[in-house]
Amino acid sequence: MFVSHAGADRAWAEWVAWQLVDAGYEVELDYWDWGAGENFVLKMNAALASGRMLAVFSEAYFDPVRFTTAEWTAVLAAKQKLIPVRIDSTPAPPVLRPLLAPSLAGLGEDEARTVLLQAVGGPRRPDGRPGFPGDAGRLRGVGGSVPRLPGSLPRVWNLPGRNAGFTGRDDLLVRLRQTLASGSRVAVQALRGRGGVGKTQLAIEYGHRFAGEYELVWWIRSEEPALIPDQLAELAVKTGAAQAGIASGEACEALTEELRTRGRWLLVFDNAEDPAALSPFLPGGNGHVLITSRNPHWHDQAVAVEVDAFARTESITLLRSRVPGLSEADADRLAQPLEDLPLALVQAAALLTDGLTVAQYLQLLQERISEVLDEGCPDTYPVSLAAQIRLSTRHLATTRPDALTLLRACALLAPEPFPLHTCTHPVTDPSPSLTGLLSNPLAVRTALRALAAQGLARIQDGTMQLHRLTQAVIRDQLTPADYADAARAAETLLTAAYPGGAAHPETWPAWPALVPHLLALEPGDFTTADGRFAACEACWYLMDRGSAPAALPRLQQLHDTWTQQLGPDHPHTRWAVNYLTRAYGETHDLTKAHALAEDTLARRRRVLGEDHPDTLSSAHSLAIRLAALGENEAARALAEDTLARRRRVLGEDHPNTLRSANNLAIRLAALGEIEAAHALAEDTLARRRRVLDEDHPDTLTSAHNLAIRLAALGENEAARALAEDTLARRRRVLGEDHPDTLTSAHNLAIWLAELGENEAAQALAEDTLTRRRRVLGEDHPNTLRSAKQLEELAEDGSA
Repeated sequence: MFVSHAGADRAWAEWVAWQLVDAGYEVELDYWDWGAGENFVLKMNAALASGRMLAVFSEAYFDPVRFTTAEWTAVLAAKQKLIPVRIDSTPAPPVLRPLLAPSLAGLGEDEARTVLLQAVGGPRRPDGRPGFPGDAGRLRGVGGSVPRLPGSLPRVWNLPGRNAGFTGRDDLLVRLRQTLASGSRVAVQALRGRGGVGKTQLAIEYGHRFAGEYELVWWIRSEEPALIPDQLAELAVKTGAAQAGIASGEACEALTEELRTRGRWLLVFDNAEDPAALSPFLPGGNGHVLITSRNPHWHDQAVAVEVDAFARTESITLLRSRVPGLSEADADRLAQPLEDLPLALVQAAALLTDGLTVAQYLQLLQERISEVLDEGCPDTYPVSLAAQIRLSTRHLATTRPDALTLLRACALLAPEPFPLHTCTHPVTDPSPSLTGLLSNPLAVRTALRALAAQGLARIQDGTMQLHRLTQAVIRDQLTPADYADAARAAETLLTAAYPGGAAHPETWPAWPALVPHLLALEPGDFTTADGRFAACEACWYLMDRGSAPAALPRLQQLHDTWTQQLGPDHPHTRWAVNYLTRAYGETHDLTKAHALAEDTLARRRRVLGEDHPDTLSSAHSLAIRLAALGENEAARALAEDTLARRRRVLGEDHPNTLRSANNLAIRLAALGEIEAAHALAEDTLARRRRVLDEDHPDTLTSAHNLAIRLAALGENEAARALAEDTLARRRRVLGEDHPDTLTSAHNLAIWLAELGENEAAQALAEDTLTRRRRVLGEDHPNTLRSAKQLEELAEDGSA
């Protein structure tokens, strides 16, 4: 007989299966008979083909998304035998209501067994116990005891009351039961997760749901390790292992000996934060131990079970069950900013029940998140989410102030993992305490362990990550003085992790992890030259990858804030202007780009002089902006003057001089001076290869431009060879999808077509268009050029 049941009703399924085997039936139960790696669909099919199925009817059983639906519908469709028993009062679907379904709910164990066996029509209880076959034998426990009727409580029991509003977690509860019952070292499991995720509620629900599997269940409050012995001594007296009044230490020793000889017991150590302090109280033997903790470091004492936030469907179910009339869409809107955190959801539901609208709640959440998350705390939780975070930060203030500094700094950064392992760059010292911490890797490790132990951060692979909700609450709880300290510490982190200029290939692997954080810190919170330059370079990195539209608003913020703080002529403000000029140019606001470049050059000439390197950088930029507006003669004159000055001031081979040479070659070509453009491009490429190396991005830019000059002179084979080499190098150095790589691919497709290699040209053009659409977007000018190119190639092919 196949026992069909919902995962939430596993305890009932095991009890039913046990009774049937005990009565002489051959039973198939998934948890007993189906092993890891087997195809459970095929196993289910084979079980259903046996022709007899006992179904454990319940609210969970009739959930249409469960496999139970497939099981009972398949049996009905095949007109096979279906024997139902009910464990609650949930009505069956209409098609099943004609079936008589006796109820086991509310019966004593003997009466329930009789009802079950009568429903099945099998033999009565034999005079002697038959041998128990199969995998189910492992459930006998020490002394041959068997599971009691689910729902009945053990004689020794002090579990907190069951949460009537408990929702979800069925899969996690089933996995927890399965691993605890497996008989391996996972019989000690630590439910770990951040505050408010529902670890304690999960442990309470497990104890109640599987109470029938135990003869002893004991709850130990473990926040203060010093209070644990008295609670275990009370248990020793309850079990008869010790007499009342003896010392706690002796009672604990007696209890340990008693538990080693027993089976089917469960101890729950709730809110234990120090693994080393709890370790002496963990007994051996054949029982089970659950630990709830915010601390992830339980590797030596237990197998950790990560308890994360709800799935969105669970969040919606919880909210709608507590707030009558709440729509699914509104529940989803609430769950999103609350990150599906159970405690936050319960608190929100309480406020909505008290009269707040969804719109009012969401508005308050944005404006006063700490105050909102202090309200609506249910009786089943000791403190609200905001209070929990506040208590944790107060604890750190007295025990690990350096960890608190690190925490508050990351609260001002992005919610993505921060790469602490890269904080090796020398920094100007805006936060001395944090600088001292970063200089000592062992101290960093200790601080991170303290944060993880409080459940305030996730530490992994040298990174530290705060959840958005935690960040928001910590930020909201900062005083003005605290915020100023946190901002200085955040800038210290950013400058310590700065990998170097965004144009240098060797720095590229480090930039993706750092960019979100440099974009997150408020512009006014940057106070040092290192920090402000790094903020600008993050935008340069984005623009180099075709993301100028994303960089533009951030650069505008930096420029506006620093202009107000420092004045328009301050060097740091001028940095922001230079980067902003490029952003406007690459988003095709050519008039603004030109105006900024012209103003910057005038200011720098006045303040720094004609030949200052920064002035010449501004002149170089203005020449590019003039050309973009079609003012080629003016662009050429300014480019020639800038090149001459850079050669005199910086030298013939300085990288900035070579940038001016490359720019002038482009200007000459635009005016039809192809021979002069070719000669200058060839000389620039040779110098860059010698000074920078063959694969430097600037060298590849010169190679790309020289290929264009060669093609303009009709040297298509030479242009094609240089273009192929440049494309291969750019793919290797910059990556397949870098905008410069795609520009090389676009041009190579042109020259392949001109050489009659239409099939190869079309294939390359198709690939380039696909990549440009993904990287740059459908409407980017370069994407439109690729689309037009492919259209023309298709027309040529059809002709």
